[in-house]
Amino acid sequence: MAETSVKSRHACRGPVPWKAPPVPEEAVVCSAEESSSVLTQDQFEELSSAADRVSDALRLEFVAGKMGIKAVPDGNHGRIIVWLQQICMQSKQGFWLFPDQGLRVESYRNGNARPDGVLAPIDTFVGQGEWAGTEGVLMVAEVTSRDRDTNQRDRVDKPRAYAEAELPVFLLIDRITGEVKVHSQPDGERYEQVTTVPFGKTVTLPDPVGVELDTEPLKEWAD
Repeated sequence: MAETSVKSRHACRGPVPWKAPPVPEEAVVCSAEESSSVLTQDQFEELSSAADRVSDALRLEFVAGKMGIKAVPDGNHGRIIVWLQQICMQSKQGFWLFPDQGLRVESYRNGNARPDGVLAPIDTFVGQGEWAGTEGVLMVAEVTSRDRDTNQRDRVDKPRAYAEAELPVFLLIDRITGEVKVHSQPDGERYEQVTTVPFGKTVTLPDPVGVELDTEPLKEWAD
């Protein structure tokens, strides 16, 4: 009688729900790494096009095997780009500093970056799509934003990616530290020469750019 009573109680409760065993933390990390390596450049570019159709403010990049969202520029960020455009226009006839031009970068061009500025002959990107090659580019420029990925992306990943693409000069305007960093002489892995000056000093952008920057105005637009 007691056995029947126990069976009845189990029947009333129904089957015990199955629970998956806990996943080790190491497995989660491995899974994230594997998923990032599966994304090819073609897949990223297709995904980026879809994101553009959803929102003009959703600008994606694919650098160091990681997909990221490029921060929407604030007013000071935009003013710095205009300042740099004016200097380049006055100093380099027939050239222009293109904002947010997509470039294929890194070794074998398997990355996608949107520099804040790309200095190149004015007709360089005619006939090219959203993501262009780096042929003819003299310099790329980045201005730091206030997002949490700035340190890794602008100070670590981007210099390496641009050096691998052998872009002659990489200019980093760091509003957070109040410094300008001029990277030059790429060897296919890194920039061999890096010159750092605080806002307010004059710095020369080496050949093939050959432009002198008086960075005093940047004090007004620093964070």
